Amino acid sequence: MSEVYLDYNASTPIAPEVVNEMKPLLTDFYGNPSAVHWAGRPVKERLRLARNQVANLLSSSPEEIIFTSGGSEANNLALKGYFFKNKDRGSHIITSKVEHPAIQQPLKFLEHLGARVTMVDVDRYGMVSPTEIEKSIREDTILITIMHSNNETGTLQPIDQIGRLAKRYGIAFHTDASQSVGKVPIDVNDLNVDLLTIAGHKLYAPKGIGALYIREGTCIEPLIHGAGHEFGLRAGTENTLLAVGLGKACELALEHVYDDSIQELTNYFWKQLKSTFGEGILLNGHAKNRLPNTLNVSFINKVGQEILNSIPEMAASTGSACHSGRVELSPVLKEMGIPEHIGMGAIRFSLGRYTTKEEIDQVLNRLNLGI
Repeated sequence: MSEVYLDYNASTPIAPEVVNEMKPLLTDFYGNPSAVHWAGRPVKERLRLARNQVANLLSSSPEEIIFTSGGSEANNLALKGYFFKNKDRGSHIITSKVEHPAIQQPLKFLEHLGARVTMVDVDRYGMVSPTEIEKSIREDTILITIMHSNNETGTLQPIDQIGRLAKRYGIAFHTDASQSVGKVPIDVNDLNVDLLTIAGHKLYAPKGIGALYIREGTCIEPLIHGAGHEFGLRAGTENTLLAVGLGKACELALEHVYDDSIQELTNYFWKQLKSTFGEGILLNGHAKNRLPNTLNVSFINKVGQEILNSIPEMAASTGSACHSGRVELSPVLKEMGIPEHIGMGAIRFSLGRYTTKEEIDQVLNRLNLGI
């Protein structure tokens, strides 16, 4: 078996078109984009184009896009920045119990500074109920943050419904769309979000670059103070090289986001797995409302990490951890109420733009031999 990469939710390869777009920034365009002379102007133009490309993918205006070092910084800027700027209006924030640590940890930090955080439950599919969100709203609620899709199961949250709810109550709404952007269509106006996070390395751009969409009129405090870069919200000379890479990746995503080929390959993979393992395998997460590339499956009464260890040529992930002979269930699966004998056998297969049917067939063959 040749090496097969099925961990696109962890990180994607950099698209060749993105590499080609970045190359001139390594040699020819070295000026500071803030400089007004001949060396700075073309760099500023490339930064402007990149911002437009990101905005086009989200159906936003370029002035609403702030480049960051990645999804974690964008989340921190959204949560801390909004709290610091608006804490005189209230201190209550609503989130879910299945958020990524890049949301959970900043919120824990803010709790030390006086924030009050409510974490709502999810159902057996890992989905948040807008009704539960509404029940949690208080007079001092200033922010709701719910991920667009779950990184482990791929379950898509009802962001548009929650967005309408937040708008009705006059509460700012943030979504971490790191796993969704480039996989499913994203329109910030349809979603009714005020803040949205992008991570470049999830959509064929380099690591170390991301962006935060900030709706016009949404006020946040910068985390990095200095000169007036990024509309005064993130000081420091812009990393034009990586921003150009993210911009090109977003342009490519517009061409691929409506392509059903990955969804069809994922469906084929699941159909074959179910045919082979029958009642010995279960799908974790929502069967329909999930990312088109993500299969989180449990091999019942097996240990996911042991399966991965037995097929070293296959790159995939399991959220469960093995410690001293026992399996610690993924926190996400635990919140979904997945029993231990099912959850301990969970493996996340995440396909991508370069995954082939031949690779899937190789994996199916090895799984059939090894389980």
